[in-house]
Amino acid sequence: MARKRKAKTCPVAAYAHAVLDGKIVAGKLVKLACQRHLDDLVKGKARGLIWDGDAARHAIAFFGHLRHSTGEWARQSFELLPWQCFVIGSLYGWKRKDGLRRFRTAYVEVARKNGKSVMLAGTALYALVADGELGSHVYAAATTRDQARIVFGEAERMVEASPALRARVTHTVNNLAVLPTSSWFRPLSADASKMDGLNVHFAAVDEVHEHPNAEIIQKLNTATGSRRQPLIFEITTAGYDRQSVCWQHHEFSVKVLEGTVPAEASDSWFAYIATIDVGDDWTNAAVWIKANPSLGVTVKVEDLKRQVDEAREMPAQQNAIRRLRLNEWTEQVTRWIDMGVWADNAEPFDEDDLIGRTCYGGLDLARVNDLSSLALVFPPEQPDEKVKVIWRHWCPEDDILRRARRDRAPYTVWRDTGFLAATEGNTTDFKFLEAEVLSLATKFNILEIAYDRTFAGELVRNLQDEGVTMVEFGQGFISMGPAAAELMRLLIGRTLRHGGNPVATWCASNVTVRRDPSGNEKPDKERSTERIDAIVAAIMAVGRLQVAQGGSVYEERGLLMI
Repeated sequence: MARKRKAKTCPVAAYAHAVLDGKIVAGKLVKLACQRHLDDLVKGKARGLIWDGDAARHAIAFFGHLRHSTGEWARQSFELLPWQCFVIGSLYGWKRKDGLRRFRTAYVEVARKNGKSVMLAGTALYALVADGELGSHVYAAATTRDQARIVFGEAERMVEASPALRARVTHTVNNLAVLPTSSWFRPLSADASKMDGLNVHFAAVDEVHEHPNAEIIQKLNTATGSRRQPLIFEITTAGYDRQSVCWQHHEFSVKVLEGTVPAEASDSWFAYIATIDVGDDWTNAAVWIKANPSLGVTVKVEDLKRQVDEAREMPAQQNAIRRLRLNEWTEQVTRWIDMGVWADNAEPFDEDDLIGRTCYGGLDLARVNDLSSLALVFPPEQPDEKVKVIWRHWCPEDDILRRARRDRAPYTVWRDTGFLAATEGNTTDFKFLEAEVLSLATKFNILEIAYDRTFAGELVRNLQDEGVTMVEFGQGFISMGPAAAELMRLLIGRTLRHGGNPVATWCASNVTVRRDPSGNEKPDKERSTERIDAIVAAIMAVGRLQVAQGGSVYEERGLLMI
């Protein structure tokens, strides 16, 4: 009787299941990455995604041909840890229906000492010798040549320590070459003259948080256009500059994992972020593994404990330890809306069922040429009914692709699916907005629309002339504070239905708030990562509903002062 062939275990799925089953301790964002993988195994085929387990195992097995060159594992074979198998296997196992790789950008963020640079160097060598790409041009990119040589130097030592690689790779100064395939691997620094004309198959970008701007990554991305399946692999520790390219990629990665970015914009972006969770006590050893998936192997528990104990007693060291060893963004402003809570309020409904119903509006207009939003909030008419909100969003048609790239938001997808109206020209056409608001006023009983007095211009006067009640709504704590608190109360109580509007969902994921000394909160457009107009509009509408239902304690006694 023929023996049944044992099914091959998939290390990627094994890690995902172990994390979600609680066998491996991980933070919220790692759990989301694992859930994304398992969900795509079930639903990805409908989007043209294919899982190739053999390709994943091939990339993982390649590391077995590498040798450590320094430290306690010198000359030993490189064995990927489970989290590294998940990353490498995901990058090379997921493909599109045309057989080419799915992921074109990878963002991996973990604390120091977890083997980031070594994994990055090994992946670059795979792209050089084992990826089936003729003329494979591989680069270790950084802001300085010394920084670029950290990953490149690790790859050099791996080649020297591996008989199999030494036989295939020719090593010269700052160059590792595979002559039969005309392929090379070189360090690359931010020298604009040398970055023009690149033809990048793979770029290893280490410590993205140290990049002062997006120039290098932008040039690498534009240099991949002629490749079939290029990959920009970014690995970093958390930073502190919320204006940096690293923060932009961190925030986009979080949105990809949370599912707030449509598949059209997110399917080619891989994200893995290992950090302690909001609310975790950073001095508690039980949570350290969330930011240090290599804890107990490359990260020594005793060394980490010593540094945390020192930082506990010396506050001046705390930011550095929390950022570098626990992967916290030390200058991060916490996002206001938990996207899990937002999703709990996303139950769809038919807008036509609201025709003739009473509602209150909030209108947030763009300063020049960005997003403008109108929110209409409908109070319940039945005891068990929830507050409902609908939106309209507008932006200028001209330059919409540039804004989509800048904001990393699928404006064109939203436009084509009817969630965003793009008006002609390079500024939002307020005449178009006026006509749409008046059209809505024929469908719904709009009692009043709140607006920011800063933009009390012709649009507001015209609407007033047409019989629409327009109410000035200040943007300070006195007005926004109680309204924002009421919107948050509705969300937390799961008594709001927003229908999952994708533009509003994106805005919700961007909101950060400013607090006054008494703890009152209002949205902060300057400190929020991207556009938040839809949520500002909803807050103003909720504020007017709140007043109509009897006002708030704030209006009776004013804001608390301490």
